[in-house]
Amino acid sequence: MSYAKEIDTLNQHITDINKKINVSFEFFPAKNEKMENLLWDSIHRLKTLNPKFVSVTYGANSGERDRTHSIVKAIKQETGLEAAPHLTGIDATPEELRVIAKDYWDSGIRRIVALRGDEPEGYERKPFYASDLVALLRSVADFDISVAAYPEVHPEAKSAQADLINLKRKIDAGANHVITQFFFDIESYLRFRDRCASIGIDAEIVPGILPVTNFKQLTKMASITNVKIPAWLAKMYEGLDNDQTTRNLVAASVAMDMVKILSREGVNDFHFYTLNRSELTYAICHTLGVRPTE
Repeated sequence: MSYAKEIDTLNQHITDINKKINVSFEFFPAKNEKMENLLWDSIHRLKTLNPKFVSVTYGANSGERDRTHSIVKAIKQETGLEAAPHLTGIDATPEELRVIAKDYWDSGIRRIVALRGDEPEGYERKPFYASDLVALLRSVADFDISVAAYPEVHPEAKSAQADLINLKRKIDAGANHVITQFFFDIESYLRFRDRCASIGIDAEIVPGILPVTNFKQLTKMASITNVKIPAWLAKMYEGLDNDQTTRNLVAASVAMDMVKILSREGVNDFHFYTLNRSELTYAICHTLGVRPTE
């Protein structure tokens, strides 16, 4: 009975606040025609939910950069959505980054997700951190800048405190928004948000939500990104290796519960890692009260 009351309370809370919910979606550049079609189908489906913005990830090599560049411009031109490219300091000089940033600005792109990027093995160039990139972008134009945060600590950070100080450095350099790595332990996010506030980070800490349709893939990603997989989550995917339909239902259910609880904790913005698919993200947003625009 108490569980039913809890669910009823959560659902009532969503009903009360659904007009305040903002969503954004992340995509990645397609590498072949089939994936390109899937990407655009997803963009057009999710566009109807009137997202605050959509972001496009970015690889370090120039081919990936060019793909990100062209997709972001195409999204902006074809859909009118605010499209935000990811940009990193890896494999590009400050001068090249200024040229890229100015070209984005001249193309009507006003938001950028600024990241350090993953240094490849044997990387010998002087480190160019996300805070350096934020400062560089600020020197080019008045961009709306998002940066990354890690509720469970960046895998390369010396300590949780050092990681927090690094985030503060990015905000002080001129970043406007913070998007977190995906997570499943809600308490870790809430503690992290409190710690951010305690050192004067006043930007909203937007949770990154990943609907998990492939648990094996998740375990690989989590080990690289230092994300904890709770025992309850692992148990939910037991025996589903060959059952995609049930995995999708579990993924939607877990993500819906997360966003309901987070919204009750005062979170108004959610960033969805779509993996270029629209079905689950659309369903989750629908339960949040996000409806298609007429």
